[in-house]
Amino acid sequence: MKIFSKEQIYQADKLTTERQSISSTDLMERAGTQIFNWMHLRMQGVQVPIHVFCGIGNNGGDGLVLARHLILDGYQVTVYIVNYGDKRSKDFLVNYDRIKSITKKWPVLIKNIDDFPDIHPDDIIVDAIFGIGLNRPVDDWVKALFQHFKISKAFTLSIDIPSGLRTDKVPSDENGVVWAGYTLSFASPKLVFFLPETAKYTEQWEVLDIGLDRDFLFTTTTEADLIGKPEVLSMYMPRDKFSHKGQFGHSLIIGGSYGKIGAVVLASKAALSAGAGLVTSYIPKCGYTILQSAFPEAMVITDDNEKVISDITFDIEPTVIGFGVGVGTNEKTMTALEAFLKVNKTPLVIDADGINILSKKPELFKLLPKDTILTPHPKELERLLGSWKDDFDKLRKAKAFSKEYEVILVVKGAHSITVYQDKLYVNTSGNPGLATAGSGDVLTGIITGLVSQGYNPLIATVFGVYLHGKSADIAVEDYGYQSLIASHIIDYLGAAYLDLFKQQEQPAQEDNS
Repeated sequence: MKIFSKEQIYQADKLTTERQSISSTDLMERAGTQIFNWMHLRMQGVQVPIHVFCGIGNNGGDGLVLARHLILDGYQVTVYIVNYGDKRSKDFLVNYDRIKSITKKWPVLIKNIDDFPDIHPDDIIVDAIFGIGLNRPVDDWVKALFQHFKISKAFTLSIDIPSGLRTDKVPSDENGVVWAGYTLSFASPKLVFFLPETAKYTEQWEVLDIGLDRDFLFTTTTEADLIGKPEVLSMYMPRDKFSHKGQFGHSLIIGGSYGKIGAVVLASKAALSAGAGLVTSYIPKCGYTILQSAFPEAMVITDDNEKVISDITFDIEPTVIGFGVGVGTNEKTMTALEAFLKVNKTPLVIDADGINILSKKPELFKLLPKDTILTPHPKELERLLGSWKDDFDKLRKAKAFSKEYEVILVVKGAHSITVYQDKLYVNTSGNPGLATAGSGDVLTGIITGLVSQGYNPLIATVFGVYLHGKSADIAVEDYGYQSLIASHIIDYLGAAYLDLFKQQEQPAQEDNS
């Protein structure tokens, strides 16, 4: 699914009215009607007090259309006009007149704190105050209204975007944003629904189709794409009946140090479970017995050093190399990595202390092969990029870094974002159970295993991040968030693959014969 920018949505609106020969008022009618249909399907006429708060722009116009349909269908509705300025949009005025024509209970004007209505916890609030066009600070009394919503504990439904939230900026004052229980977003979700600092303003969201121009929606390239099951299913490469292990590559996992051999076990197992034909683990001598015992499917090469990686030499020809899990930052290891990078031509996936070593010696970035994949956790990312002022600044720096060194970067989080050049791929799978030791090692192994099979590095990263999260989503049903461990992610990886091909269950049809 594409995540359109504010400017692209405006362009889509304009093209839709031109190509479909409709007015902007007609398009607003569509939007408000779709919101009504969504609410009516769920409420079925239940008499709950509904407070519809409308601004004086087009978002408020959408709210007026919704309120008119709710009133005509017999719902218990009170409409409020949040009078935060003097300028009203044309389509707002049209729908203001329309609602006055169908009810004697005209909209209530709110212009300061004294006008705030009583709202009870069992009521419903519809927030149609500000849309995506907000470009100025919210007045203090309007902030107080937003807090009035929050204190009431009533269910709050926002139209298109929670009022006060910008599409391209983190709020400086969280009191200046509506905290929505649900947001109905037109055409596509907004990027702010997925960023750590802004996702909290809506607990859930859903996209409504308001009939925007299909050609524009299908052909327009967006900065960000939302990655779910339909997107990754198209990435999947099926296997031929006569396939053999030699066709799916040889993954080499280089890592480990005294006390951290488990990281290599996890990454190696994950690479093989993701589909690599062969896996070799390259470790210090101290890990030999551990690897051979814990993971008999792997081949093992040991460094001459007992406790750390001190020299990276091997006589195999791997398809891809995963480096860094549990490797440590010993001086000998840093020297070994530098010497290796100067001669290496094999695709790389680098994680953990591999990234920390690169951050200590930034000149090594220029030695990375094109499309090297980096999978840092947040602190490691900060060592790569430097500090950032907010989530948007972090993404700007990640894109600049990706372009400068021609690498693929995974920005981990509840919605991990794969960054490549100027493009963002926002993942939808995963849960808090992934906040556990070794989870990142498993991700490194999965991505390495996908590259090994012949997946393009970018596709392998996007697909791998999704599979990693989906495996945890399935595993958490058996283990819960707290008891999920990294090994479970590997154990359920097969289920994550199978889930790609599961059809969504359709509700049973009633037999009226």
